[in-house]
Formats: sequence, structure tokens, C-alpha cells
Amino acid sequence: MNTKYFSGIILLLSATFIITLNSCQKKADAKTSVEDNTRVSGEMHPPYTPSAEWNNYWYQGLAELTSYTLQQSRYGEIHKGTVVNVFVTEDFSKSKQVKLDNYNAGDDKLPVMKINQSIKFNTGIYPYSMMMSSFSPTDLNNYPHAVKTTNSVQEWCGMIYYQLNNRNNKYDIEQRSYFESEGDKDIKLEVVLTEDEIWNLIRLAPDKLPSGEQIILPGSLYLRLAHKPIEPVKAKLSLRDAEGMKIYQIEYPSLKRTLSITFEPIFPYKITGWEDTYPGLDGKMLTTVASKNKEMMLDYWSKHTNNDLPLREQLGLPKEFQ
Repeated sequence: MNTKYFSGIILLLSATFIITLNSCQKKADAKTSVEDNTRVSGEMHPPYTPSAEWNNYWYQGLAELTSYTLQQSRYGEIHKGTVVNVFVTEDFSKSKQVKLDNYNAGDDKLPVMKINQSIKFNTGIYPYSMMMSSFSPTDLNNYPHAVKTTNSVQEWCGMIYYQLNNRNNKYDIEQRSYFESEGDKDIKLEVVLTEDEIWNLIRLAPDKLPSGEQIILPGSLYLRLAHKPIEPVKAKLSLRDAEGMKIYQIEYPSLKRTLSITFEPIFPYKITGWEDTYPGLDGKMLTTVASKNKEMMLDYWSKHTNNDLPLREQLGLPKEFQ
């Protein structure tokens, strides 16, 4: 065999091996990096930094629990019930969009404020149990919208589940329902303001509450109770003073609905109640009203024994069941 030809083959194979090795290495490195697909914009801005007062309140290892007495509109009537708002900070995974198990997650860690809003009421013989969770990053400059929202509705007819993930400048929404008209749906929407994230924004930075006419995705629990399609609509947003409180109002002309949330004007901007007026399934206009009852700061996740039941009474809830 020609020596020069043989040497050329060896050089070509060696170069191919090196290129392939480098390419595989780059792919492997890419897999180990965290893709931050939660931000609305790919450009990083100086992070929003909450005040020392805010950090001292929300990072003391406790959650803020607030109970409300509820007058819930449903089926043309008002039904008594309870609401508990749980506000707490936690570390979220950017890549998986779930609560982190590993708190040394490095670049995958995303500090968020979470609301769990738990609602219980009865309609005649059967109960409703509803819950909405929304996760809003504390860095509002780079993550101006919630990265995830979920809700579920259980009653004796069946169950409904909803999940919104904010990824790659889109909302990926799953809906699972026992109603034929709603069924199982997967929806993609452009990123807009969501009503569900407003609750967190009030607690994070009420000075950043948007005003004027906006395109907004209505509250996920409202959409399920009203059996409305999951789509953004026009709304008028306003903030006003009233009797020493702040009232944030969202008016939806096309839905004939007005939501008004009342909160304290000074830190930590506690929510004292809300009113939600809209036509029911029969077209009758009724108003749901939630009024603050009691509150406490508590590491509730460690209070799960029978000896802890009296804490429910301290929060103004039935001792055995909510």
C-alpha cells in the first residue's frame, strides 16, 4: 500500500474522531446545564430585590395563614363556606417547575412566593372543595409573571384539573374535566397578565399592580365555575383608596364580572377580603363575598398530629373538617 495514502487515511480518521468527540462533549455539557425557559424575555435585567423588611417577614421559616368567612354564589343562591389563603416563600425548580427537593440546586433555583387558596362550601347535600395555587418569582424584573398556576375542583359530580406552565414565552395549559364540552384539552396562549398571579403581586409589590385597560386571563377557578373558555379577555384595572384600605378592582365587561380585592395599605399588605360579582349559570347576578376571620404565622407542614387539631379552632375553622 502507498505509504502517503495510508498516512492520509490515518489523519482523516483521527480528525473525524476528534470532531465527533468534541461534538458529543458539547451535547453532554448542554444536558447538564439548566435551561431557563421561564423568563418572558431572553435578556437579563438587574434583579428586583425585595426590601429587608419584606425578607425578614417572609423568610422566617413560617407561612402566613388567613381564614375568611365565605358567602359563595352558586346555582342562583348564596352558600356559606370558608376560605384559607396560605402565603409562603419557597425555592422552585426553573427546569421542572416544581418545588425543589435539593436546596443546593445552584442555577436551577428560583425563589418564588406561593399562594394556596383553599375554598370549601356545600350546595345542598353535596360539598365543593376547590384549590388554586400560583407561583410568582420574587425577581419581578426578570420574571414578571407567575411561572406556574394549578387548580382543582372536586364535587360529587366529578373532578376538574387545570395547570398552566409559563415556558418559552408561551403558556402551556392542560385542562382535564369530566364535562363533555370541556373534556381533555391542551392549549397554548401568548403570555399575558393572569388574574391568579394578582394575589401574589399584592403581597410582593402592590406599587407594580397594573392599571388601565389590559388583556388578562381570568381566574382559573372562576372559569371552571362559570364553564367559560380558557382565553384572555379585555379588562379595566384600577386601584383606589377606601376607608383606610386599598381596593384593587378588575372589571370584565364581556363577562359582566367585577372582582374587587381589599388589602391593607402598609406592609405586609394583608388581604382583608374580596367581592366577586358575575352572572350564574342561570344568568342571575350574585356576589361572592369573603371576609377576613383570623390569621397566624405557622410552620403548618409540621402540625399534622391529632394534638395539633386545636390550631384549626385558633384559625377560626371547624375542628374536624374545613
